[in-house]
Amino acid sequence: MYLENPGIYYEIYGKGRPVIILNGIMMSTSSWMAHIERWQKKFQVITYDTRDQGKSARITDKPYTIEVHVEDLKKLIDHLGLKKVNLMGVSYGAQIAELFALKYPEMIDRLVLSNATDHIDNYLKSIGQAWKVAAELYDGEKFFDISLPYIYSRPFYNNNYDWLMNRRKMFKETLTKDWFDGFVRLASSNEIFDIRNEISNITAKTLFISGEEDIITPKSHIIEMNKKVKNSLLANLENTGHALFFEKFEEFCLLVEAFFNYD
Repeated sequence: MYLENPGIYYEIYGKGRPVIILNGIMMSTSSWMAHIERWQKKFQVITYDTRDQGKSARITDKPYTIEVHVEDLKKLIDHLGLKKVNLMGVSYGAQIAELFALKYPEMIDRLVLSNATDHIDNYLKSIGQAWKVAAELYDGEKFFDISLPYIYSRPFYNNNYDWLMNRRKMFKETLTKDWFDGFVRLASSNEIFDIRNEISNITAKTLFISGEEDIITPKSHIIEMNKKVKNSLLANLENTGHALFFEKFEEFCLLVEAFFNYD
């Protein structure tokens, strides 16, 4: 389904308490199919692609910052006639969720922030720059080789190497120039993201999830965020990296389910 203005593609599954999922920067609605199959039996799951992602519209006429997605999300929620929602954001999606919770606190019930950050430090900025350089090669295999080792943990790489090499081939076959150009714009949109002085104003009940081996959004940063957000909990998963929602599927699902299935 589409929200024509601003051109947002979204999907809805199940019934009950609405939970909106916000993608990581390399993801799309299709990234969540295994989770949706499970979660749609427990609550209403709403997935969508931000602009410059998946099946949504592209922003090619001017540079933009990550805040543009906050207003798009507000339009989607209003379009669906929802007064209050739960948000679950991963990485880039968690940043959008944080900004939304600060701007529209009355619209948020509960918030899950997985592999999140409250600012882009120089190390993370350098990773983003490497990703943009890789994307501008317009070669799926090279993009995989440069970008993906940051995403998955060392144990996952060592135990699933054949699967990862099949993913590498898939990147070569499916990623298009349009995808790469959109990714570069997304990766440029959050370079000045910094809410360290504002994050304590989040009032929604919040669950932070960190990965012990995540080098992109390290556990230490998420611990500090947890300390700042008064009404928050923290769960750390061992032997997993930035893609913990996939690497630790069962544990991740259980955490989200327990947090959102409340009276």
